[in-house]
Amino acid sequence: MPSSSVSAGPSRVRQAHTSGRPVALKAVESVTEARQASERFVKPLGRRWDHVQAVASRAQELGDAVAEPERSTLVAAAWLHDIGYSPEIGHTRFHPLDGARYLKASGWSEVVVNLVAHHSGARFEAEQRGIADQLSEFPFRDTALLDALVTADLTVGPGGEQVSYDERISEILSRYPASDPVHRAWLVAAPVMRAAVERTQRRLDAAQPR
Repeated sequence: MPSSSVSAGPSRVRQAHTSGRPVALKAVESVTEARQASERFVKPLGRRWDHVQAVASRAQELGDAVAEPERSTLVAAAWLHDIGYSPEIGHTRFHPLDGARYLKASGWSEVVVNLVAHHSGARFEAEQRGIADQLSEFPFRDTALLDALVTADLTVGPGGEQVSYDERISEILSRYPASDPVHRAWLVAAPVMRAAVERTQRRLDAAQPR
């Protein structure tokens, strides 16, 4: 686990202008800031906080699956991936979209914002909910970073327990009735997300000393 590469470094920002007002954009992802934001929005939600903490820990374990400069970005996105569940920012009640919109407005980098927007097959659920056009505000990029975030999220159970991918998908399908858009989405998304998990494992294996 490359712990030294995911610790928070000094926060550096640059200024951009949107609608005539300066917006701070993070040039270096801060894991500490991400954890603090997650604690603010997710900790009050109870068991989901256990899940998010475990996903962040799992993301650290998966660091070798991405390029070294991207490891802090992966862990920051893991901390932030579920903040859209907070009623403070959950305006559409579709948490990837709400989280991404909040993070964009707060000046997080486009990479982190898009990872949160598209984590764990969000595009499939957006289609089922009829809001794919709204999610398309955030470009989808099929990257090793997204694969690793998917793997972290989908190998941790809702209470923070480590599970296999198959166990996680079975739990999701059993929790939502067949008529629910989440259930319908996962019938389509499951093989696609499995491929992401398998790619991450291959990258981890390739990174091991020979």
